[in-house]
Amino acid sequence: MVAPNLIGCFLIKRLSKNSYLTGVIVETEAYSQEEASCHGFTGRTPRNETLFGDPGNFYIYLSYGINNCVNIVTGKKNWANGVLLRSIAIKGENERIASGPGLLAKRFGLNRNFDNLTLSPANDFWLKEGDNLTRMGNIVQTTRIGISQAKDIPWRWYLKSSRSVSKRVKGDRIPSKNKCWTPPTLEEL
Repeated sequence: MVAPNLIGCFLIKRLSKNSYLTGVIVETEAYSQEEASCHGFTGRTPRNETLFGDPGNFYIYLSYGINNCVNIVTGKKNWANGVLLRSIAIKGENERIASGPGLLAKRFGLNRNFDNLTLSPANDFWLKEGDNLTRMGNIVQTTRIGISQAKDIPWRWYLKSSRSVSKRVKGDRIPSKNKCWTPPTLEEL
């Protein structure tokens, strides 16, 4: 499964020739055509066409007419699979600035105009393997949130030691500032 493997990876946006916005993915959710909460569950439509497309592309949709949600298409072509990027930690910025799908999309300037964009340096958005997970700490696996169907499937993952997680499982306290994991910059890798 791709979703837990994205924890610790960098999402990179080129701002100019030598300037980048980078953040570490700290929370993800997986969706697949065989379960009812996936946009591809009832088949292909003009709205979800991208989700059936090439792995490695953005699938961006508008949630409740308000927030853009950024997914990465995974799996194989003609089968709806995707990973929702729920939260990203950005060094030197407020720990909650990209904590949740809508805030993440807003901070990275992603909207429906970027739907079906291939993640690649040539397109100014790409992923890069990040920090060693053993230094980052435990990954929590739990059920997805904010959905009404298939909500008991444990396909959400988050970095326990990050203060940027959008919502923790009951009983999991936010780590104190002196005990939390701090995201590196790309240059620090």
